[in-house]
Amino acid sequence: MNRIKKLLAAIAIMTLLLLSFSGCKQYAPNEVLYVYNWGEYMDETVNDLFEQETGIKVVYKIYDNNESMYAVLKNSPKTYDVVFPSDYMVGRMIKEGLLAEINFENIPNAKHIMEDFQNLNYDPYGRYSIPYTWGVLGILYNTKVVKEAPDSWADLWDPQYSGKILMYNNSRDTLGVALLKEGYSLNTTDEGELRAAADELIAQKPLLQAYVSDEIFSKMESGSAVMTPAYAGDALSMIGENPDLAFVIPKEGTNRFIDAMCIMKDARNKEAAEKYLNFLCRQDIAEMNRAFTAYSTPQQQVYDALPEEIKNEQAAYPDTATLRRTEIYINLPEKTLLLYNTLWNKLKNV
Repeated sequence: MNRIKKLLAAIAIMTLLLLSFSGCKQYAPNEVLYVYNWGEYMDETVNDLFEQETGIKVVYKIYDNNESMYAVLKNSPKTYDVVFPSDYMVGRMIKEGLLAEINFENIPNAKHIMEDFQNLNYDPYGRYSIPYTWGVLGILYNTKVVKEAPDSWADLWDPQYSGKILMYNNSRDTLGVALLKEGYSLNTTDEGELRAAADELIAQKPLLQAYVSDEIFSKMESGSAVMTPAYAGDALSMIGENPDLAFVIPKEGTNRFIDAMCIMKDARNKEAAEKYLNFLCRQDIAEMNRAFTAYSTPQQQVYDALPEEIKNEQAAYPDTATLRRTEIYINLPEKTLLLYNTLWNKLKNV
């Protein structure tokens, strides 16, 4: 995130606190909302504004990947009210009965979601989720060190950058990169293809500096690492901090994701949760979060208000030809998920 934005956010927070003295209030249980979201994924003033407008206190915690979030919620489903899973994880959580159906009469601002992001395969009837952001996966690299722009996922296996390559610290994204490199579907259930992808990652491991989550920001911005898979919004934020960085979408194609807002089935405060989702869909708040995260918006009114240079930014809003080469993750069969866990554990323990 841009350092100037952080400073402005901090000033705004202090101003709100001075105006509202909200820290002095004792909240009743029905005035508290528990939110679980990705790191660096919401403007730091948004929750303060929601508290100021509604009198509902937000307890906000973060996670760094879908799998760790799922483990927490599976074991303690009553811990949080609002969560932000990615597409395939929405599908899994619906199947396992972890999510509540949303009463859209209480969320009129959801009407601005673009048609292209409605009723997708992970939530085919659009009952359990509201799109929050979307984007594509690519390669982020340092142009001062990587002189020839990468154009293939195979470039993440280039030995000349040994010790300076990063990969994601989660099974779905990292195995996904290897599947793309080998020309396989991101949603394959073929055991042979998955084992071949895992073998590629085992061969790559000696070249890596680390498997990372949010550490990607400091490592790429500082130049201690020079090449990594990265989602476009994160990539654009890092490029804003270090103009030597650049982003490409490899020729083999890539993942297109949608992260969604959902309410837990066992939410303690569903009414407050629906108010919160409606608030996040409001144009001014959605614009704040889009600017903070740099991720692409699924909301028509927010997109329409964007400057043309952002609309024309290929990383954020790829052209039709590029989007045809993307694939959205789906929830995989239990047998395949168990194989993912086996292969991931083997990789991490090599």
